[in-house]
Amino acid sequence: MHFEEFLKYTPKIQNAELPATNAHVKMAPSNRMDLIKAIDFTKVVPKRAAVMMLFYPKASQTHLALILRTSYNGVHSSQIAFPGGKVEEEDADLSHTALRETHEEIGIHPNHIKLVRPFTEVYIPPSNFMVYPFLGYSEKELDFVLQEEEVAGLVEFPFTDFMNDNIIVNTVMKTSYAGSIEVPGFQVNEHFVWGATAMMLSELKDTLKLVL
Repeated sequence: MHFEEFLKYTPKIQNAELPATNAHVKMAPSNRMDLIKAIDFTKVVPKRAAVMMLFYPKASQTHLALILRTSYNGVHSSQIAFPGGKVEEEDADLSHTALRETHEEIGIHPNHIKLVRPFTEVYIPPSNFMVYPFLGYSEKELDFVLQEEEVAGLVEFPFTDFMNDNIIVNTVMKTSYAGSIEVPGFQVNEHFVWGATAMMLSELKDTLKLVL
C-alpha cells in the first residue's frame, strides 16, 4: 500500500473498536490462554513494558518495523519483536516508554513519530511482563541506528506482506511452558514470529481489516 493511502486510514484506526482477546487467541499456543486465565493477578504483579508498532514509508510503500533480538541467556533470546522495553521511573507514561525505547533501540527520535493509539496489552507468563503496544507512524523515510547490545537486526516488513493471510502458519516447537506444542505465527521471510509479538500483530491486522 502506498504510504499516503495508509495515512488516510489513521483516523479510522484511532476510532476503531479493538478486537483484543478475540485477535490475540488466534496467535496463542493452545495452552497459553488457559495458563493466563489461571493466574491470580491480585497475587502476581507483572512488570510493565511498552512497545512501538511503527509504520513508515520506504520507496513510498508502507512498512512496519520489527527487530531481531540478540542472542542471550533469556526467554526472549533471538526472537522477532517490536522495538520497546520495560518502564523506567523517569517515564511519564506508557507511551513515553514506547517512544524512549524505540529511540534507544532503533535510533528513531520521538519527534519523528506520531502516535495513533494504544492497543490491547498482552501478558507474557515466562518473564512476568505485561506489555502495552502503541501504534505510531513516521511520515518520512527512516535511517535506523541499531543498539547493538540488544538488537541484532532490523526486519522491514512490507504492509502488503503483512496483510497476506498466507504468511500465517503453524509449526511444532518447544516453549518455556510446553515440551513440544503446535504454535501459530507469522512467517516473515526466514523468520517465524510467534508468542506475544504474533498476538499483537494479530490484533493490529484484524483492526486494519476493519477499516480498510
